[in-house]
Amino acid sequence: MIFHDISVILSPDLPVYPGDPAVAIEPVTRIARGDTANVSRITMTTHSGTHLDVPRHCRDVGATVDHLPPSLLIGRCRVVELNGVRQIGRRELVRLPVRGEERLLLKTDNALLWDKPGFQDEYAFLTEDGAAFLVEAGVRLVGIDYLSIEGLSSGITVHRLLLDAGVVILESINLDGVEPGEYELICLPLKIREGDGAPARAILRSHSRRVDEESTFDPHTTRWPLA
Repeated sequence: MIFHDISVILSPDLPVYPGDPAVAIEPVTRIARGDTANVSRITMTTHSGTHLDVPRHCRDVGATVDHLPPSLLIGRCRVVELNGVRQIGRRELVRLPVRGEERLLLKTDNALLWDKPGFQDEYAFLTEDGAAFLVEAGVRLVGIDYLSIEGLSSGITVHRLLLDAGVVILESINLDGVEPGEYELICLPLKIREGDGAPARAILRSHSRRVDEESTFDPHTTRWPLA
């Protein structure tokens, strides 16, 4: 069994969507200053880093993140690859194994953008007719590997097409090293009361067997054998 952590790391260096405040992590107490424990304050938006968009993101009366059923966020998931494509529309999606998939993650060339500083506006995104196709195909959760599922020029049109149809959006994942195919998605957002979205830890689990040696977790270091 192999686990792929597809979440990005929260830090002040993490790119944010234009107009959004950067992530801030500030010390509150520190052992080095004589305190009994290390505690930090995190300041960020509900759409910082890897996160879920829900209907309340685009509508004042939409469903909120605290009402998302776990059954939607955990289960069989399909990763499809779209290399060399910037605008993902019906034409690009119809050739892929999309129909009948409840959870779908779009792997694009966006993985290359995470290594660049600041926001990159030349990212791959879903078009309006691509969103309409996914709704028709029965997708209920769709993810993409950069800060937004739609292009800068379309406002929130794609978001509304998906969210109004009950399709939850998972943004800012990193699918570098993840091969196209079938996985189990485990995506757990913060349970924010009446939240318009929430940061999440997203994991893909493959049932292929590991061939490397098992490692040991040491809680006093940063070594953690995730995959």
